[in-house]
Amino acid sequence: MDSTTLLARITDYASRPNPYPLYTELREAGSVVAQADGSYLIGGYHEIAALLHDPRMSADPRTRGEVTHTHKPPFLRLDDPEHHRLRTLAMRPFGPPHSPGRVDGMRDEIDRITKELLEPFEAGRQADIVDDFAYPLPVTVICRLLGVPREDEPLFRAWSDALVAAADVRPDDDSTETDKVGDQARMEMGGYLLNLAEQRRGKPGDDMLSAFVNEPDPALRLTQEELAETAVLLLIAGHETTVNLITNGVLTLLRQPEQLDRLRREPELLPRAVEELLRYEPPVHMRERIPHVDMDVAGTPVPRSASVILALASGNRDPRRFRDPDRFDPARPDNQHLGFGSGIHSCFGGPLARVEAYAALGALLPHLGTASLVQDPPPYRQNAMLRGPRHLPIHL
Repeated sequence: MDSTTLLARITDYASRPNPYPLYTELREAGSVVAQADGSYLIGGYHEIAALLHDPRMSADPRTRGEVTHTHKPPFLRLDDPEHHRLRTLAMRPFGPPHSPGRVDGMRDEIDRITKELLEPFEAGRQADIVDDFAYPLPVTVICRLLGVPREDEPLFRAWSDALVAAADVRPDDDSTETDKVGDQARMEMGGYLLNLAEQRRGKPGDDMLSAFVNEPDPALRLTQEELAETAVLLLIAGHETTVNLITNGVLTLLRQPEQLDRLRREPELLPRAVEELLRYEPPVHMRERIPHVDMDVAGTPVPRSASVILALASGNRDPRRFRDPDRFDPARPDNQHLGFGSGIHSCFGGPLARVEAYAALGALLPHLGTASLVQDPPPYRQNAMLRGPRHLPIHL
């Protein structure tokens, strides 16, 4: 097959159930594979890890010089020093690194929410792991952390869907309409969250919006625009990837009953099993970077401002880095996967996602021993970058 069409084939919806043979083709085609649309696709673990740590690579779409958006991107798409400043301010309400912060304080709450969601899971009935469990769990948690009323959750499900669609990698696609809908959703969602934060000004609760809007130190305060962008990012990043992590985990375990049985016998393996899921079926498959300068990447010239697509999910299955990479091994040692990225943009919500995944899969294990998939492969979401099932019906 023509290697210059790999990105188009990977992002084609028909590949959503199983893009992994295409990632194998990508790694075999070379370290850097130029695409017909002018982008460059990187599929090897070591090359991806090096580029994620390379200061010449930008996360900011404005590096191309052609973006017309008037708003500043969220810190996920900014470079240092601005990225570092905003990320540090956004992380402060979570508590200082390596100390018990809000995430650790949420463990009991997460366990309680998990148990509540599993109450209707009775033998003989059908359940949708996405709608009945994997979606409401992280949404409830991030709502509590931010201070969003639970009854408003349906509002931002539509906003979130629009923003995630706009964030996808879409080669050779007229994305103007998708971007327009995404921008509108970002504006509405940001306005809603700003309004919510303003209601807490001078009347703080124990939530992150209160902490942002009542910050006493002027040097540590977010502007209104920064607060809106950061709150939108936290809300979306706080649940989108975790939904995929939990759902992909259930799908993987039901497809591999011997590993499911092993985890039920040895629940102490669960933390390592979650790391292996982040490698084997990661919630984020790709990330885009843009070089500030003309670069040589593994012997291939890559021009300044080109779109460089780092296929994290391909790197996670690179046989040069992982032994027997297409095998799901819940006890895999030395598992430095790319499931949460790496470098300055490594996923700041990783600790929360891990806690939620441990709680979710640990509580689900007793139910999964006799469960079966209603449909395999299940229907997938449209997004190729944030890949996961849209529904996962199981019979209990």
